[in-house]
Amino acid sequence: MELELIKRVYFVGVGGIGMSALARYFKKRGCQVSGYDKTRTVLTSALEVEGILITYNDAMDALSEEYLVKSEETLVVYTPAIPKDSILLNHFREQGFDLQKRSQVLGIISKGQFCIAVAGTHGKTTTSTIIAHILTDSGYGCTAFLGGIATNYGSNFLIGDNDVVVVEADEYDRSFLTLHPDIAVITSMDADHLDIYGDAAQLHESFYLFAGQLKEGGTLFVKQGLPMTAGITYSAGMNSMVQSGNIRVENGDFVFDYTDAGVTIPDIQSMLPGKHNVENTTVAIAAALRLGISPEKVKAAVASFRGVKRRFEYIVREDKHIYIDDYAHHPEELRACFHAVRQLYPEKKLTVIFQPHLFSRTRDFAEEFAKVLGTVDELLLLDIYPARELPMEGITSAWLLEQITLPACAVYKKDEVLGYVEENQPGLLLTVGAGDIDTLIQPLKNILTNV
Repeated sequence: MELELIKRVYFVGVGGIGMSALARYFKKRGCQVSGYDKTRTVLTSALEVEGILITYNDAMDALSEEYLVKSEETLVVYTPAIPKDSILLNHFREQGFDLQKRSQVLGIISKGQFCIAVAGTHGKTTTSTIIAHILTDSGYGCTAFLGGIATNYGSNFLIGDNDVVVVEADEYDRSFLTLHPDIAVITSMDADHLDIYGDAAQLHESFYLFAGQLKEGGTLFVKQGLPMTAGITYSAGMNSMVQSGNIRVENGDFVFDYTDAGVTIPDIQSMLPGKHNVENTTVAIAAALRLGISPEKVKAAVASFRGVKRRFEYIVREDKHIYIDDYAHHPEELRACFHAVRQLYPEKKLTVIFQPHLFSRTRDFAEEFAKVLGTVDELLLLDIYPARELPMEGITSAWLLEQITLPACAVYKKDEVLGYVEENQPGLLLTVGAGDIDTLIQPLKNILTNV
């Protein structure tokens, strides 16, 4: 389907972070935009305020007349997370509507434009958002589809007046193979989504295919140490083609120097904590410089970047209490997050509330989860968030807990977590997970600030 033909769009699963960015894009284009999701959230409520019609009822009477019969001007976008027995999804299929996944629509939008695509099993949301911010803050401009809410803009979607588009390239079910980028970034290739890929080799093969989709004359940036044979390597503190060094903490911020073959930028200040975020920022700088943005503008933009919601987000930052929330849900993400917290607050006792995400991920990485979770001082483990999966026999948070060698750890229900925090008032608290653990954020903030 050509973009110019689309007059109305229906989103089945509109409340997802990636889907909502697309909904905002089509609304900005002047299309009639509607959608369904199973529950009202802060994000869906924001979409409704923006004029997007959303129903929370998976039934035919939820559809307006123009979505009952197929039209060449109507596009239906769906997420794989929607159950196969969805009444609305099956209606659109049976009526022969043009059905596309989010990734396919991104491919349509980015076709014919200058595309910057960021891929990786972790790091892609932060990296793509930094790139989009540098381009926007410097005045260069871009349209961006992000996998998180950029704090500077309060949105996961930015619109520019040029032909540059920044997208987060999702490896889940090989979605990123719909893209043909001019600049591609690969931040990581750790084993994940093994429920889809089967093993790490199959996952790696998809990343090789993604790299092969680069347009002729395009640029590929690859994190140093990844099993890729092509591309410009980048790192923080390692010997790579693009690198950051002299990394230190000053007044609670990370400061570093950037170097590539032709440019050196000293004393770059970043609010993002941790070596992993220095790496993410390093490749974002390299991509921006590739576009001809001046080092001075890049440096200023990095200093003004305030991060992404749920990516090392400070919820409470007071003398008595520090409370940070993070989306980490893979052992490597947890390791990077914990390391960043320890660098900033080495003397404080670290209390972590963790919600495992997916039964299959918990099973596949149980040993790695046990090791990294065993490095904190106090662990409150929530039940596994199932997302798209059905329970697996024997795979529970209690089973994971048995493998963690830490005296101060137990499985808690959400209301028990609130009671524990109210009673113990931890000085350094971290919530981590990709499920619905975010529903605890405001109650925990209230407990720690109303004392």
